[in-house]
Amino acid sequence: MSQIAIVGGNGKIARHLIPQLVASGHQPVALVRNPTYKHDLEQLGAQVRMLDIEQDGVEHYAASFAECDAVVFTAGGGPDGNIERKRTVDLGGSLSSIEAAQQAGIDRFVQISAINVDQPVGDDAEPVWKAYVEAKRDADIALRESGLDWTILRPGRLTDDDGTGRVTLGEKVDPISDQQREIPRADVAAVVVAALDNPSSIGRQWDVVGGQTPVDEAVASA
Repeated sequence: MSQIAIVGGNGKIARHLIPQLVASGHQPVALVRNPTYKHDLEQLGAQVRMLDIEQDGVEHYAASFAECDAVVFTAGGGPDGNIERKRTVDLGGSLSSIEAAQQAGIDRFVQISAINVDQPVGDDAEPVWKAYVEAKRDADIALRESGLDWTILRPGRLTDDDGTGRVTLGEKVDPISDQQREIPRADVAAVVVAALDNPSSIGRQWDVVGGQTPVDEAVASA
């Protein structure tokens, strides 16, 4: 059994990820800043440790990762218009997690990013969207250059629909319809579990959207 630290452990993807990790024989360790989340997350099967992504230093991150075998970064600054939180959470949290994993001797790191963040942002883009794209892009660059055993997942537009267990996944996918640009958060979580369980995912960056290929098969063939 592996212990998997989840940064952003009360997020919408994390709440799908925790029971899926348990079902796959892993022990999820949810890292959260609010102790009121503890009961619900423990009911899902997680150990819970305290971590304030924006306020705690790298040493606290590393201590929170103690005895873990991998880190999954699922945190995000939320849908509001707070540009600063895109820098402090989406980017800063990732950078601190990467450095802390290195300090803690953890090689395996899976990061949830977003599709198309390497593409230029138009001058007419909303400032908060521009900040979000730049934060995700720079976090991905840092992880690729970290020397860790990384996997980067770049989902399309996230939904709360029931998971299908099927996706389209690859270094670059080109959905042909708006519906195919979407993916349930439950299916993103399933891809994280499959990636953790498949060493061939190390060093790979994948777009992932809705599709027809079973998750395990998609990860193995990609």
